[in-house]
Amino acid sequence: MRNDHLAPSRLRRAAIAATVVAALPLGARAQRSRPARVGWLGWTGAAGTSASALVLAAFRGGLADRGWSEGKNLELLVRDGDGPRSAELASELLKLDVDLLVAQGPMVFGAKTVSGSKPLVFSINGDPVLAGLVASLSRPGGALTGVTALSGELAGKRLELLKESMRKGSRVAVIANAIHPGVETERDATQAAARSLGVAMTWYPLKSAADLEAAFVAIARDGTDALLAIPDNLINRQARPIAEFATARRLPSISGWSEFVEAGNLLSYGPSVGAYYRQMAAMADRLLRGARAADLAVEQPREVEFVVNTKVARAIGLDLPAALLLRADRQID
Repeated sequence: MRNDHLAPSRLRRAAIAATVVAALPLGARAQRSRPARVGWLGWTGAAGTSASALVLAAFRGGLADRGWSEGKNLELLVRDGDGPRSAELASELLKLDVDLLVAQGPMVFGAKTVSGSKPLVFSINGDPVLAGLVASLSRPGGALTGVTALSGELAGKRLELLKESMRKGSRVAVIANAIHPGVETERDATQAAARSLGVAMTWYPLKSAADLEAAFVAIARDGTDALLAIPDNLINRQARPIAEFATARRLPSISGWSEFVEAGNLLSYGPSVGAYYRQMAAMADRLLRGARAADLAVEQPREVEFVVNTKVARAIGLDLPAALLLRADRQID
């Protein structure tokens, strides 16, 4: 005898099961069908070699800490390039059916033009609101969210550390990207710190790397006792020529990322690179598990580090105070 009277019940159970699967977080659904797929857009910078190796390792580690394992429940598809290629590389990843994109630095701008409703996690030095990436820091409102290194508190602390390193004088030359979104925030915070510390600042704005040589000529003409570079992608790419100029003029120098010190400058104070990209991994994890980018607030760095290049200090004839060295998280010699 046929049990046709059971068919509606079976259909209801099937419908309920389908609804439950659809309601599962993305990561859980991916485990049922295929691994979650994350597209990584790494920025190569100006060096020609990938600037994303260290940060990608940190990002991978952050995902692993949250239960994502490549080859099991995760595929991480990596594309490295520069800003002009970011849209092309993002499109390539989207064709591979990634569940979300992660964009390092300036790669976000091209990626945004092609990503549509696909979740996108970014890292940016500047203000993502002024850059047109999100509606607000607390409620991004679209498909993008991420981490910003912009912080007035960090800007003021950099000047304080630089002042402590100076052998004499109180004049500081500030190099900044004039079109960097958020430069006004950095400038206001730095000027407030300068007033408190009794420092006289002169600003030398850049619009491109081509302006750097003219800024060096002006700084040498005007005279200064130290150099502060407001961190952004333009400044990061010019860390080595800035170091060469500062060393030749025997000037202590500071910026926001450790690569500035590794390129031959004296000091850096800013986000811990490893922690910064593990923080991005935590945001990616939440998106993979069903959170909406529109509801995930843009975050600021949770960990900062102070790095000192003692080899540079010797090269410019600077005897750094012991108290300053004791506060360093890392020394390069």
